[in-house]
Amino acid sequence: MTEDQRMLIDAASNVSRKHIQPLLDARDKDRALEKNDVLDILSKAADVGLTSARVPEEGGGMGLKMLDYGLIMEQMPPTVGLIVQPHEATTTRIYFGGSEEQKEKYVAKLMAGEMIGATGSSEPGCGSDPRGIKTTGEFAGDNVVVNGRKQWISNATVCDVIHITCRIPTGDGGYRMGRVLVERPESDFESEEVGMHGLCQAPLGEVLFNDCVVPTANICPDDANTAKLLTITWLANRPTVGLMAVHLANRALEMSRDYVGVRKQFGKNLGAFQSIQVDLADMETLVMASRLLCYNALSAIDRGERANGLSAMAKRYAVDACDKAIALAMRVHGAMGLSRELGLEQMARDVRTLTIPDGTPGILALIQGRELTGFDAFRQ
Repeated sequence: MTEDQRMLIDAASNVSRKHIQPLLDARDKDRALEKNDVLDILSKAADVGLTSARVPEEGGGMGLKMLDYGLIMEQMPPTVGLIVQPHEATTTRIYFGGSEEQKEKYVAKLMAGEMIGATGSSEPGCGSDPRGIKTTGEFAGDNVVVNGRKQWISNATVCDVIHITCRIPTGDGGYRMGRVLVERPESDFESEEVGMHGLCQAPLGEVLFNDCVVPTANICPDDANTAKLLTITWLANRPTVGLMAVHLANRALEMSRDYVGVRKQFGKNLGAFQSIQVDLADMETLVMASRLLCYNALSAIDRGERANGLSAMAKRYAVDACDKAIALAMRVHGAMGLSRELGLEQMARDVRTLTIPDGTPGILALIQGRELTGFDAFRQ
């Protein structure tokens, strides 16, 4: 690490420890945060550059290198990651793929954490294939009328503006994939919370557009680049999701190391047993390998290299490896490892929740396989 990187890590760690974690601890761990809490978190995240990481300095953002973005994100509780990352990705997509008017209207407020952003791509019948969307936007005078349903959308129930992909008429009887910014209360839409297996404090929901009237000024330009713009942001998102898993597994490792130093069985510390030392060594290896794979993918993006396979590999491996590390930590703690009081069982649920966002393990393996072979296994 450079001195600047150490300073970034220390600043992010301090914000997380002093401001964000106490807020999370004071709320029900099994319920999504309210909007005012999300705004509070975003304002704190803005202080360390997480809400404007990929917006360049000339645009008012931090213009962080992706490795530095990952270093900061690793210090944050994953619940916060699942709030901040979709928000920041939405900001990035508007900055690089929005009109000048759209950027003027939204970007500064999103970067400051004064508005909450979300991106709606997934639908009930369409997840990994963004080109299979069914949501439509039909022109009606100076407006576009949106109909459809988006599912598994982070920040859906609290967002002020949602960046959606939909099918827009081309005028010749066909449709193209376009991006539309739908703002509350200008173009109100329904949203409903979806309960989850883990990371329950991060708002997640389903969005319904029923004849939702949106000004045509909110249609983003450069629609031919829609899929590319989504993919580019996913490339950095994937290893940072991996680093959210690393955050959890590293905490489990530290808890285990402390525990075996004080817990005794058969007249000696648990840490003196060979099998316990093997478990700890395996946990540390899983955490370190995951961390370095994610750092490597982010560094490749910074160097301008093609990182599709590396990004997919990093996220897929890190989440699975950290799941194993947390399972080992639960075993080391014995019956205490199963208790809600200790928190390891919640971490086990949280890390498994990270397997799905920004690419399922199966799709990520096929992306990596495509990079290795040159053949696309899931699209002609």
